Amino acid sequence: MQLREIPLTKLDGTTTSLAEFGDQAVLIVNVASKCGLTPQYAKLEELQRTYGPRGFTVLGVPCNQFLGQEPGTAEEIATFCAASYGVTFPMLEKTLVNGRRSHALYRELRAVPDAAGRRGRVQWNFEKFLVAPSGQISRFRPKTEPDDPAIVAAIEAALPSA
Repeated sequence: MQLREIPLTKLDGTTTSLAEFGDQAVLIVNVASKCGLTPQYAKLEELQRTYGPRGFTVLGVPCNQFLGQEPGTAEEIATFCAASYGVTFPMLEKTLVNGRRSHALYRELRAVPDAAGRRGRVQWNFEKFLVAPSGQISRFRPKTEPDDPAIVAAIEAALPSA
């Protein structure tokens, strides 16, 4: 199954896939509301507002695998994101990103190497995968801020042609 065809479930329980985003560039980020990196939500939303009109979206993927830092229900997660960071980008249901029972999306994404050539397990909350319309995937580790020049350059290069 191709990456864009993998079934996904949104935070509101409706089903989707990356195909829904057509030829947009999609930044997939496993997120958590009680993590030291949680303030990255603000920069992710800034990317959404800046590049969304040009064919880009952030896709948030809540994950509770890292020290239980996303314990909330779907409703609590949605409320936190909206109230604390004004999140407008789509969010998926809480998902396993590592291990044998991890979601098929993350089984595919973990095979992608980062800039240093390392692939494998998602290291922590806020690991980022940019999926270009061409299917090319770039991986950025958790401490790489969403507005890091490498991420911004990758997004701009992945935006669909006007």
